[in-house]
Amino acid sequence: MKKTIVKSKELTIENRIKSFDEVVFGYTEEEMLEEASRCIQCKNPTCICGCPVGIDIKKFIYQLTQKDYKSAYETIFQKNRFPSICGRVCPAEYQCRKSCVFTPKKSLYASENAINIPLLERFAGDYAKDNLTFEHNKKKTTDFNKYRVACIGSGPASLTVAGELSRYGIKVDVFEALHSLGGVLCYGIPTFRLPREILYYEINLLKKYSVEFYTGVIVGKSIFFKELQQNYDAIFIGTGAGAPVWLNIEAESCVNIYSANEYLTRVNLMHSYRFPQYHTPINVGNHIVVIGGGNTAMDAARVALRMQKINNIDGKVTVLYRRTEDEMPARKIEIEHAKEEGIEFKFLVQPVKFVGDENKKVKGIVCLKCELGEPDESARRRSIPIKGSEFLIETDLVIVAIGLKANKTLQDTVKELKINKWGDIEVNSETMETSIPKVYAGGDIVGGEGTIIEAMGMGKKAAKSILHKLNIKF
Repeated sequence: MKKTIVKSKELTIENRIKSFDEVVFGYTEEEMLEEASRCIQCKNPTCICGCPVGIDIKKFIYQLTQKDYKSAYETIFQKNRFPSICGRVCPAEYQCRKSCVFTPKKSLYASENAINIPLLERFAGDYAKDNLTFEHNKKKTTDFNKYRVACIGSGPASLTVAGELSRYGIKVDVFEALHSLGGVLCYGIPTFRLPREILYYEINLLKKYSVEFYTGVIVGKSIFFKELQQNYDAIFIGTGAGAPVWLNIEAESCVNIYSANEYLTRVNLMHSYRFPQYHTPINVGNHIVVIGGGNTAMDAARVALRMQKINNIDGKVTVLYRRTEDEMPARKIEIEHAKEEGIEFKFLVQPVKFVGDENKKVKGIVCLKCELGEPDESARRRSIPIKGSEFLIETDLVIVAIGLKANKTLQDTVKELKINKWGDIEVNSETMETSIPKVYAGGDIVGGEGTIIEAMGMGKKAAKSILHKLNIKF
């Protein structure tokens, strides 16, 4: 039996770097059937254990092989309300695909031969979008429409809570601070990875249930938390981690040093790549340096490259990372795409100082070479700077993508919320309940790993706890 993965077609490199069009096309029906047929339908499917929301992967793949696409979608939908989104952005190589029987044990990430579960899930989601209606997925009860739950933030954790509770007829109101819904799905992920029509389609499905969305609402500022406590039976906090982490090195305040959060928000949410049609400008450098090794760094680097091409700048983009490629937390496919598009990588490099010109615009980064030591708390080998190895990298624009932390707008106004030393909300890991009764939290705001599917898993836990608290059987 053929064990080689069926690869989907992609936009040509020449076309992808000049636009924000989706890069990966997804499977045709023929390709999907060929890939689905590789699944050996294990007696004990380990892939399911690797899925944070527990999708019955074995079952939906079998249904795909039988061309029963409606049932395949419904199987996924029982656990995941957003298959088209997750099929595009879920880091499956570290989760379900890594747990596939075709991946050798103790492997750091999925084998090339592991079943391409996310693209199969994407096929089912996209098929449903184009061919199905969705009233059949709604619980046939109105017994619980007397209950009201508020979700703060509209990222993947909150959307999951809203989706799970609305099945039972519970009235859910989602409050989003920005003018667009989706949280990090909207402002953080570029359209060439997640088209906005897909994002908004799956979000808008929730409106068919009892979910209402309110944008431009900052809980703690434009509406007080105590008002929500008075008017709702439970509250879920899914505000994410929107504040940037900085290097805290000399001259980091120079002009043209962006946080990845600001840079991606300007491009993805405010459409600065269409300036002046849209009114948010952004600077574009000749040599753009991105510091970091995660998915956000890859997104920033690939966006920066497109900004150069769109503005007819024959420049370059370089990614600096203090470890080696083996330790990079970014998805392998995103690293591969970045390399294909011409982005350069410098590994074992530690920035120690920025250099500005007479106008305080960045013109260089002083770096140290590094070597790897013993593993740290992340299980990756520690990066150790080598004394006396300083060298200069010339640049006219820098994007710092080394992490995000909690925005404390809400926490600062709700003193009863217990938070840890990093500013994250502390929760019971089993129920996701905070230090305040009937108030729950999940996603990056509780210090998760930063993946969409993990945040959704937390949302499912919280939803179950809320149902239990309301004495609703599920």
